Amino acid sequence: MDAHDAILLTTQLAMGFALAATVGLRAFLPLFVAGLLARQGYVSLGDSFAWMESTPALVVFGSAVVFEILGDKIPMVDHAMDAAGVFIKPAAGTLVAAALLTNVDPVVATVLGLIGGGAIAGTVHAVKGTARIFSTGTTAGAGNPILSFIEDAIATLGIIVALLIPVLAAILVLGLVVFGIRVFRQRRMGSDPASGASPLHPTP
Repeated sequence: MDAHDAILLTTQLAMGFALAATVGLRAFLPLFVAGLLARQGYVSLGDSFAWMESTPALVVFGSAVVFEILGDKIPMVDHAMDAAGVFIKPAAGTLVAAALLTNVDPVVATVLGLIGGGAIAGTVHAVKGTARIFSTGTTAGAGNPILSFIEDAIATLGIIVALLIPVLAAILVLGLVVFGIRVFRQRRMGSDPASGASPLHPTP
């Protein structure tokens, strides 16, 4: 691998992982954007993932985007979608990250996509779900649509940054993942009876 190939691989990994983070907020929007831009020649997809730019795929992705964005604004429906997202979003994150690796064997690309993209999408989705549960508990669901609009904006901005400044976007994603892991570790320690502590009465 020469210097050009190394730079290309680094850029593609950064872009894929950054887009996978936005999958954690909106599962199908990054897939639709990647397929559409590939069809217009602005990004390249691996040969095994060229189907993503086909008309049927774009129709399916586009319809799913509309359904997801609208459904996420309806209390209780959003929780059902979050439950399904536990399985859908890591798969979608794996797909979008693997698809952008044009000079890598498809099997290797899928493995890298799963390790990086799938894990990142799942982590962001977990943080999103936690925020949604908190919003439901504190506002009886009234604040969920507002939170959903904020997530729409963050996902859209994240996709733009991932495409234009992929390395910076990947660094921001890494920080978000580390933050998410720390939050969940603290929650587990606070709720673990064996630790002798609780969120309301921490052990001195």
